[in-house]
Amino acid sequence: MDHVIRKYSWQFKLGIVLVCISALIFTIKITVLENPRDTMNYIFNSLGFLPISVFLVTIVLNELLAIRARNQRLEKLNMVIETFYSEVGNELLTYLSDCDPALDKVRKRLIVNGDWKDDDFSALNHFMAGYTFDIDPRKVDMATVSGFLKERRNFLLRLLENPVLLEHQSFTEVLRSVFHLTEELNRRTDPSSLPDSDLDHLKGDLLRVYTNLALQWVDYVRYLKRNYPYLFSLAMRTNPFDQNASVIVTR
Repeated sequence: MDHVIRKYSWQFKLGIVLVCISALIFTIKITVLENPRDTMNYIFNSLGFLPISVFLVTIVLNELLAIRARNQRLEKLNMVIETFYSEVGNELLTYLSDCDPALDKVRKRLIVNGDWKDDDFSALNHFMAGYTFDIDPRKVDMATVSGFLKERRNFLLRLLENPVLLEHQSFTEVLRSVFHLTEELNRRTDPSSLPDSDLDHLKGDLLRVYTNLALQWVDYVRYLKRNYPYLFSLAMRTNPFDQNASVIVTR
């Protein structure tokens, strides 16, 4: 009990002061107005309404404030995700998807356009969840990927340190997989000359990054479509799965 009082000392003291003020006011009212019956009725009416006041303040108001706080955190999180894909994700996903031997068969299904609705994104999410991602590590220029990720290592570290990401497990997994691949390649003296056994090992790391990036990309584009049409327009024109994508507006 003493620990609780010390922890909330100012709240406890304020509560005592407010209760004393109320008691003083009611005492004065009874003494001066000499109408204890009405005063007692008023006190009991107030006490009867007290549970409703507590409910409105602690449940309803707190819930509204919590929803507002969650929305603000979600907005900050989506800004972080947008920055990640602009700096790292889109380019890396473009390169890795080109090394997927089966992607050409389904590439048309991944071309997002401005007419898409929520149902279209949900269908794409469902398709991607069932798609068997694959990657040929022998088609990957490990030295190029290593250099690309090494240049952005500090950027990835700063993202991992962002407390906002703790509430988004799937994107945290994206960052972890990308950072792990960065570390794997960074520790190899010559990533351009690796034996087949090591390439097979790295295939698992590459595939993890590719899968996580692709699945998160769908939610990222859906968010842009809902909230930021101008960013969605750029995302369509730089679609990592579209081999004919061009940032230049031609029509």
